[in-house]
This record gives sequence, C-alpha cells and structure tokens, in this order.
Amino acid sequence: MTGDIALWLIQDGVTTGAIYALLALALLLVFAVTRIIFVPQGDFISYAGLTLGTLQLGQLPGTVYVLAGGGALVATIEAAAALRARKAFLLPRILALHLGLPLSIVALAVWAAPRQLGLALQMALTLAIVVPLGPMLYRIAYRPLANASVLVLFIVSMAAHYVLTGLGLVIFGGEGLRSNPISELKFDVGVLHISAQSLWVVGTSVVCMTALWLFFGHSLYGKALRATALNRVGARLVGIPSALAGRLAFLLAAAIGALSGVLISAFTTIYYDTGLMIGLKGFVGAILGGMASYPLAALGALAVGLIEAFASYWASALKESIVFTFIIPVLLWRSLVSRHPVVEDEEE
Repeated sequence: MTGDIALWLIQDGVTTGAIYALLALALLLVFAVTRIIFVPQGDFISYAGLTLGTLQLGQLPGTVYVLAGGGALVATIEAAAALRARKAFLLPRILALHLGLPLSIVALAVWAAPRQLGLALQMALTLAIVVPLGPMLYRIAYRPLANASVLVLFIVSMAAHYVLTGLGLVIFGGEGLRSNPISELKFDVGVLHISAQSLWVVGTSVVCMTALWLFFGHSLYGKALRATALNRVGARLVGIPSALAGRLAFLLAAAIGALSGVLISAFTTIYYDTGLMIGLKGFVGAILGGMASYPLAALGALAVGLIEAFASYWASALKESIVFTFIIPVLLWRSLVSRHPVVEDEEE
C-alpha cells in the first residue's frame, strides 16, 4: 500500500464514518432515554433515500401511504385513550395533530411529485414525509411496552424492523434508486479528488453534532432528555413525562436517519433493505464508544468508517466480518470490568 492509496482510503473512511457517527448518536440517544436498541434506525435511511429518488422521477413515493396509515392508527389509539379517560375535549387536537397534519403532508406530496421541484425542496419534502414516522412508530410499537425489559423491547425492535422492511418492499419494490448529488463539483487536493457531495456529508454531520450539543446543553427539552437518560425515575418525579421524552428521542433519531439517507443516496444505490447494514455499523460505532458517551460514540463510528475503508482494500470480501468482529473485544472487556448487574427501571 502506497501513501497515496492510504490517503484515498482515509478520505472514504472519513466520509462514511461521518454518517456512521450520526447514526451512532441517534442509537445512543434512543437507548439512553428509552432503553430501546433501535434496530429500525436503518429503515429510515432506506425510506428517505427511496422517497427522494422517487420524487426525482416525478412519481408519488409510496411512503405517503405509510405516513397516512400511521397517522390514522395513532389518531385512533389516542382518541380511544382520551375517551376512556373521559377527556373528549382533546379529540379535535388529536385529530388535527395525528390525522390532519400527516394528510396535509400527503396532499403536498401529491401536488409536488409530478412537478419535479428543485433538489432542496425535494429533500425538504422527503424529510417532512419520513421524519414523522419516528414518533408514530414509538406510539404504536413501543409506548404500550414502556415498562418491559430490554430483551422484550429488543424483540419488538426486530419485529418493527421486519414490518418496515416488508412495507418498503411492497411500496418501492425490489429495485434500487439513486438520487442526484447536491453538487457535481470536484476539487483536487494533491493526489485526492474530493467531491462536493462528500464535503456536504462531512459538513452536515459536523453541523448536526454541533446542533445536538447545543440542544442538549442549552434548551429545556434537551435538558429534559438528558435528565431522562441519566435517571428515568428521577425525571418522572420532577415532572418530565417519559412519553414526551420517548417521542422526542424517536423524532430526533428519525430525523438523523432520514437526513443520512438523503445524503448517502447520491453515493450508493438504495434498496428497501439497505439501511439495516448501515444502521448496524452505526451501532458498532456506539459500542466502540461504550454506549455511554456521545463524543466517544462519534469517534467510535469514525473508527468504523476507517476500518471498513482499509478492510475493503485488503480483503473486500470480508470487510463486513472484519468491522463486526471489532465489537467482540470491546464487549468482552466491558463484561470483565463491569461490577454491577443490570437493574431494570421501576414501573411507571
């Protein structure tokens, strides 16, 4: 391996590692707040990439049917809960938020799809369609089991992943799509040929991480999430609703996943099941970071990107195995140094 090749591999590793870092932060956030290992994180990547690709073809993406159906189901669940609690006065708000808003987005997509608007508007519409699916998924699949064990929640995550993957196959089919890049520009820096799209990926990742740092450190909702992550029972005792924290965590995770899908769909062809492997590599990054620290999770994800890049050069057929093998010594070390058994939170 020459120095030039090493620089090219480092460039690729940093670009993919930036995406893995975002996913690692999202997975760590969801786990810290809700104790859920969020396996469907990668499905938001697939949904966003395929939705953007479909819009660029001038067609209505099938994701709008998932959005409308999810909104109707959540509205039904919330309306039934309000009626049981004898709070019928909440029904207009429930219908407007959980049914009216998704249907408005669907109507906007129906109008915009055949007009093939500019790339920025298509990306914004993609995020508007995909991001609400996160809180919907939390309300339908996870909130009724908020007091369950981590193992049960993990099983629910696997089931939710298979449901979303199956829906993706039905609405998008087995063929993949690739979107247009944000910019076609390329820059020569020594032996490197750096595309503007890769700079967009790295820059967007840095901006998102900075925004998350500011959100957690300087906003009321961010501090509420931090409190819930540190002590769920204590957070409830001081008036922080665990349901609100869960919805917010899933909203942020869905936004990060959808944004990642929009960014990488210009690099690689996205299929209905592409997101699983990408999400798992973000999970490996979070594991390498100890599943406890956001900066360490980001560094771990960056390391995953570099390991994958160099593994693809030395043994491309085994690169996935090499990446996932790296979590074994980390898990072994944590099992050896851990002194406290896992204790489930008290029931709400």
